[in-house]
Order: sequence, then C-alpha cells, then structure tokens
Amino acid sequence: MMRKARLSSLKGDSSSEETHINLTPLIDVVFVVLIMFIIIAPMLELDRIQLASSAQKESKQPALVQENSPVAIHVQENNAILMNNRIVSEKELIQLLKDAKRVHPNKIPQLFHDKKAHFGTYQKVKNAVESAGFEQLDIILQPG
Repeated sequence: MMRKARLSSLKGDSSSEETHINLTPLIDVVFVVLIMFIIIAPMLELDRIQLASSAQKESKQPALVQENSPVAIHVQENNAILMNNRIVSEKELIQLLKDAKRVHPNKIPQLFHDKKAHFGTYQKVKNAVESAGFEQLDIILQPG
C-alpha cells in the first residue's frame, strides 16, 4: 500500500506542476538587437542617383553631352582614370578636381565609365568629386 501511495504521489506531482520556460534572456537579446538597429539606422548613408526618364517617353530636349567638357573624367576598361586625356592617380584626381572647381564653379563633372571597369573605381571617382566640392556628377553611359 505504501508503494502505491508513493507512485501515485509522484505521478500527481509531475502532472500538477507546469514546466516554465524562462523567456527573460530571449527578450533581453531581442531588445538589445532592436536598440542596436535604432541607433545604427540614422548613421547609414545611402547614395542616390537620379535616373533619366525611361526611353519609352520622348523628350523634346535631349540631354547635351559635351565630350570636351572642362571637367570630364574617363574610366577605362582596365580601371585607369583619365582626366584631360592624362592618366591620373586618385590623389592627383582630387587635386585636379579642386582646381577645376575653382576655375569652373558652375560646371558639372562628367564621368565616362567603361561598362567593364570595376564599381570600386566609380566609387573612388565619386568620392573624389564630392571631396573636391562638387554637388552633382553626370554619368555618361555609352550604348552598346
């Protein structure tokens, strides 16, 4: 009889107690991640490029592209950067762009970027244009 009572009391104890899962650490981690996103989100910088209207729409005034623009930058297939038909380094480009900004303050630099050149080269040129004080950059794409 004693043995049955013990077994029934053990069975009764396990069914009457509910297993509790401690969610506090999970909630803490979720809040930390949420706070990180809230803090980091305003620090992210996005580069936006205004795209021309689609080719389906006919424009009455085509965009003017001057191959002999005073601030024309060419990026070749091998990622060489040319300004004024001379290969320049990134540091030289920044200085040449600063000089061009002083001489032609209202001109918008034009970038002729080869489609096989790396995107990183475009990013370097864009950063150089920004550090020289220009606010806009025309990107000229060659059809083909």
